[in-house]
Amino acid sequence: MTMSVPKTIKAITLAAGKASVQSIPTPPLRPSYLLIKVHSVALNPSDWKHIAWSRGAEPFSIVGCDFAGEVVQIGDEVTKSFSVGDKVFGCAHGSNSSEGYDGIFVEYAAVKGDTTMKLPNNISFEDASTIGLGAITVGQGLFQKNKGLGLESPGEGNANGEWILIYGGSTATGTLGIQFAKLAGYNVITTASPHNHELVKSRGADAVFDYKDPSSASKIREFTGNKLRYAWDANGDDASAKYCAEALSSEAGGHYGTIGLNKPVRDDIKTTGTIMYTWFNLTEKLVAEGKVVAHPAKVGNGGLEGVLQGLDDMKNGKVSGQKLVYNL
Repeated sequence: MTMSVPKTIKAITLAAGKASVQSIPTPPLRPSYLLIKVHSVALNPSDWKHIAWSRGAEPFSIVGCDFAGEVVQIGDEVTKSFSVGDKVFGCAHGSNSSEGYDGIFVEYAAVKGDTTMKLPNNISFEDASTIGLGAITVGQGLFQKNKGLGLESPGEGNANGEWILIYGGSTATGTLGIQFAKLAGYNVITTASPHNHELVKSRGADAVFDYKDPSSASKIREFTGNKLRYAWDANGDDASAKYCAEALSSEAGGHYGTIGLNKPVRDDIKTTGTIMYTWFNLTEKLVAEGKVVAHPAKVGNGGLEGVLQGLDDMKNGKVSGQKLVYNL
């Protein structure tokens, strides 16, 4: 069963180094993909970075990763069970120069069937759109063996209350990281500005430190009795890497994980970097059970034009403790 769709739609596309709203043909239905009517999209730092770092020579691509919407067509090779009309959420590889139709800032989007999650009744399109990329990044960064920290997954084992530092706890990825780590049995230390302390505590953080306090990394080391073995960096810049290195135990054998591929922060600890993708079935289950809660959404106006303004606001540091969401 399929549903009729328009031949031409609006999308934010990246071409010749510039993002703009354009009319494009509706993405073709590839065998392993779903075509969805996009209801809500959420913005991530990677969205504006793809635009800012574009060299201007890449071919056409649709921008954007996080979505929630409704299935309108199903490819013949999709193995996961979907029906036309199902409400779904997840993430895609936006600004993908090799598969230009894979982005999400578009009225109708092509998304991979086997990595799309069904939307339970306990969550709105707007809230669900904030989860996909962050949850998958958390899954790989915290729990995947070799490429991530390799922690015990929720329901997999017993972490015995071991401490983990999640740097950047008030980011959308950080709040999800806190929740998944708590569900796996870890005690969570995190960092946030004072005005976001209640947010991270509401997501389960056991201790919160102000990252702007120049002595807070050493305070974490003291707080954990110089026994902190795990740190996961949801910011992934040089300053946050240095902070985590100073908070981890001075003894050799710790593990620092980050978003991206930073250089080793200390010679005596293991460093891993992640970019995402493996965690879909467990995320779908935990969201449906209400055990994982969405990051606070700030719903903006203006549709795709509003998205462009939101990307500028993120780039200029105007967003804190919320995730920008737009309905299309």
